[in-house]
Amino acid sequence: MNFKHPMSCKQPARRGAMMVLIAICLPICVIMAAFAVNVAYMQLVRTELRTSTDAAARAAAKELSLSQSTSVARSRAKEVAGRNPVGGDPLLLADSDIIFGKSSQPNVTVRYRFTPGESMPNAVRIMGKRTAGSASGPVELLFANVLGVREFQPTESAISTQLDRDICVVVDRSGSMMWRFDRDSLPPGSPNCGPPDPIRSRWGALHTAVKAFLVELENTAQDEHVGLVSYSSNTTECSNTYRIADINSNLVSDYTVIRSAMAALSGKPVKGNTSISAGIDKGITVLTGPLIRPYAEKTMVVMTDGIHNLGKEPIISARNAHAKGIVIHTITFGNNADITRMKKVAEETGGRHYHAPTEEELVEIFKEIASTLPVLLTD
Repeated sequence: MNFKHPMSCKQPARRGAMMVLIAICLPICVIMAAFAVNVAYMQLVRTELRTSTDAAARAAAKELSLSQSTSVARSRAKEVAGRNPVGGDPLLLADSDIIFGKSSQPNVTVRYRFTPGESMPNAVRIMGKRTAGSASGPVELLFANVLGVREFQPTESAISTQLDRDICVVVDRSGSMMWRFDRDSLPPGSPNCGPPDPIRSRWGALHTAVKAFLVELENTAQDEHVGLVSYSSNTTECSNTYRIADINSNLVSDYTVIRSAMAALSGKPVKGNTSISAGIDKGITVLTGPLIRPYAEKTMVVMTDGIHNLGKEPIISARNAHAKGIVIHTITFGNNADITRMKKVAEETGGRHYHAPTEEELVEIFKEIASTLPVLLTD
């Protein structure tokens, strides 16, 4: 019997088969690689477009606040968009891509809502486009010939809201503001006809809180204008004549004016009853006068340590303020303040009520009201 050695068996040739497999797989690999690269590039372009659109919206909203001019804000949006390339080319905006309107938040639990074309805009919507019909045109893909798709046409939108405010601070200068914080009496050694004790009196605590309020405003990015109103009643006491309410400063951007007005009030006794409605009415005068900015939010901060006991019901004045687009935030200070009524005053205008049981909390409340973010992307 003859047996062949195993090594003598001939193996079938496989070189041709491998070449066929390579010829089939190589185009697939190239297509997959081109697809992966294009997907990554498309994601990069979309990120660049989002960044450029957001930057243009923020810049336009800020410029709208500073210049109070939609045409200047539109130019600023185009300038900033052009500085941020998308797919290697500047993002060019047409006038129709820049939409001015009003952003509002019905309550703190819902998002801001943008309404285009309002007469008093506080927000800008930017439509960032790299499409065939846009000023910049579509984006050319890196491997267009491989996939048969030559262009990528992304779009992004951003709404930026500028929360500028014209603010009137309305302070209680009734006689109880001379008293100690925790008692209905003057601080020991404090004369009845002398200035309020700067440290131990309720007025002293208020003065400290207003100072902190102004410092906080100075640290925000926007230019907020502030006015000052004080109220008590018509009376003559300690050789001083007091009116029911005074505009101690109209709206100013220079807060040294407000500081000087508070210092002047602190230089003599504060006296009289408590007419909160008279203070609100004077605040309305400030926030509807010739110095208001047409695109700024109107905000009033009304503080009291007591109970309204003179003049019309403050809620009526609050309704009048609301009809004029003014939001009132109320602050009650101490144990004797009318918390229930002041809550209703704030609610009538969509504002918030705060209660400060201590001087430290009074300061923090004023700082919180002042520190609202100046510019935010709301979409």
